[in-house]
Amino acid sequence: MGNAVFSSKQKLAILGGGQLGKMMLVKCRQWDVFTQVLDPSPTAPARLLADDFTVGDLMDYQTVVDFGQQADVVTIEIENVNIEALYTLEKQGKNVYPKPATLEIIQSKARQKQFYTDNQFPTSPFKMFAHKPDWKDIETPCIWKASRFGYDGFGVKKIETHSEWESIPDVPCILEDCVSIAKEIAVIVSRNDKGECVSYRPVEMEFHPEANQVEFVFTPSTLNEKQLADSQKLAEQVAHGLEHVGLLAVELFLNDEGILLINEVAPRPHNSGHLTIEAAMTSQFEQHLRTILGLPFGDCRFFHDAIMINLVGANGFQGTVVYEGMDDFLDISGLHVHLYGKVETRPMRKMGHITLVGSDIDILRQTAKQIKQQVTVRSDES
Repeated sequence: MGNAVFSSKQKLAILGGGQLGKMMLVKCRQWDVFTQVLDPSPTAPARLLADDFTVGDLMDYQTVVDFGQQADVVTIEIENVNIEALYTLEKQGKNVYPKPATLEIIQSKARQKQFYTDNQFPTSPFKMFAHKPDWKDIETPCIWKASRFGYDGFGVKKIETHSEWESIPDVPCILEDCVSIAKEIAVIVSRNDKGECVSYRPVEMEFHPEANQVEFVFTPSTLNEKQLADSQKLAEQVAHGLEHVGLLAVELFLNDEGILLINEVAPRPHNSGHLTIEAAMTSQFEQHLRTILGLPFGDCRFFHDAIMINLVGANGFQGTVVYEGMDDFLDISGLHVHLYGKVETRPMRKMGHITLVGSDIDILRQTAKQIKQQVTVRSDES
């Protein structure tokens, strides 16, 4: 397919129209790749750049099958899509990436964890439940995760008290043992349909202590050379084990004993890879497109130090979004603002990000913390 990408009428279908789809479409526009996007929201960010935007239910079998009929390649920017529809499109001869069989494992945190155990990949001990277990049957502290439909810290909660357990919904779930976490790491891997893969240097993440949501992502990390190499090797092994095609974000823990543990993976561009837009030779979005369209991999090297700051909705605000304090920082050299085009904010909703690039990660981290403290994402209602 490779040489025909820029000289053909082939169509790329993207399931999901959020910020990841929007950022992927920036490169599609640059390359003049025809795109069609399906999303349940008529105000989805990706509507602004798609050649053809359709409002529809990503979990509805017939909607997804009908949407993919005119496409040559089908991809996702969100995991929660109808798997049976993807299997049907694959049988019809569409190139569906990630493969439905891979996505079916990743969609369920229970299946995902079982995959790691079955393939002897290191991960924290866990138990699976079809329903919420009784309080007397669990051991605390533990990490509760809904098996399906969790995202951005939602569907994940540390459980220490009975009152915390009472607030958990009765859904299929896993309970993970709490493990010591010295560092949280992410590796972006890209693997093609020939089984070849490349990966970016691991980045380090800092999370909100209560919301289980990443606040900062930075490179270079504080890992030593062996930890860097081991992280990349493990991430690539996971991509091969899943027979994944496309971009795969592998989130890892480094525990207090220096042991790497797999937390979870995302089969698409990922929040931890956003700083590749300004700091790497090839952005994660271009890399994903190169991989699923049959083009050569792009160069994964970083040429800047960089830190990304997530911009999320402030607590206590819901409604039409207002960004406070942003103008005060626009004169900083190496600062890049990405707003996602979401009309309404709500608490902890991802609304955008800021990337700082430069030559001294310590200075960048200090500046990032100042920005995080002074920029507020609120609604226009007092």
